[in-house]
Amino acid sequence: MPSFDVVSEIDMQEVKNAVDQASRELATRFDFKGTGSAVHLSEKESTLTLTSSTEDRLRAAMTVLEERLVKRSISLKVLDRGKIEEAAKGTVRQVVKLVSGLEGDRAKQVTTAIKGSAIKGVQAQIQGDRVRLTAKKRDDLQSAIAYLKEEITDLPLQYVNFRD
Repeated sequence: MPSFDVVSEIDMQEVKNAVDQASRELATRFDFKGTGSAVHLSEKESTLTLTSSTEDRLRAAMTVLEERLVKRSISLKVLDRGKIEEAAKGTVRQVVKLVSGLEGDRAKQVTTAIKGSAIKGVQAQIQGDRVRLTAKKRDDLQSAIAYLKEEITDLPLQYVNFRD
């Protein structure tokens, strides 16, 4: 019986590279000189912290970071942006969480989407941070992938571990 897993994963090495590139660009661009703009990655907590002197410069730094992430093939859907808040010495800060894994409500969203579809014979099972889809025919699984791509647009989904 053919099956595959639906996952939502982040390549942390690519995130690290994108943050390094963005930090270098913030340090060298003339419009960021003297603003104290910086991006820091906390890998154990999977968070990014952006700091700058003003909200406008912070938004511009976020744009630079987003450009680097896109060039590294990381979906911007993984960014859970927090509020822009005041920090020490008149600066502003924004904490951005990196969301990965299909746990809880997200996994239920995938399974209910599959069960609510008109695709016959496809079954969805939650297995930890993955959702396994099984069907009798490979064509049914391919139509399930197409359906999930249309239906679920707020999560970056990958389809891995295909078994025939």
